[in-house]
Amino acid sequence: MEVKIVTNEKEFADALEVRKVVFVNEQQVPMEEEIDQFESESTHFVLYDNEEPIGAGRFRVVDGYGKVERICVMKDKRKSGSGKAIMLKIEQFAIESGVSALKLNAQTHAIPFYENLGYEVISVEFLDAGIPHKTMKKNV
Repeated sequence: MEVKIVTNEKEFADALEVRKVVFVNEQQVPMEEEIDQFESESTHFVLYDNEEPIGAGRFRVVDGYGKVERICVMKDKRKSGSGKAIMLKIEQFAIESGVSALKLNAQTHAIPFYENLGYEVISVEFLDAGIPHKTMKKNV
């Protein structure tokens, strides 16, 4: 497995395809909410397994924080370290970019995953695209 920082249209299309499968098809998030106005200002990441795109995520700086977003892994590739690989690559990129704190909005079922990576819940539960979330933070 290899996590790549997206540098071309094919990699960007691969990242969007994984997001579409996971968020739009599987979780029923409307396409117009999944693909948003922040795509062009974000750094995108795609995880490949033997050239097959199996995971994705994106990063942008918001109010001095690194904002980690759209972390997803194809259903049949979960529980294999794929999500952790994406997160570690994004964290490395954030540190190299001079960011010292990260925030993300975690679906509540994924909170234990992020807690294992050192994130702490800092908000009450809220709905995003009809899915319960909590904001989490980590200093890097």
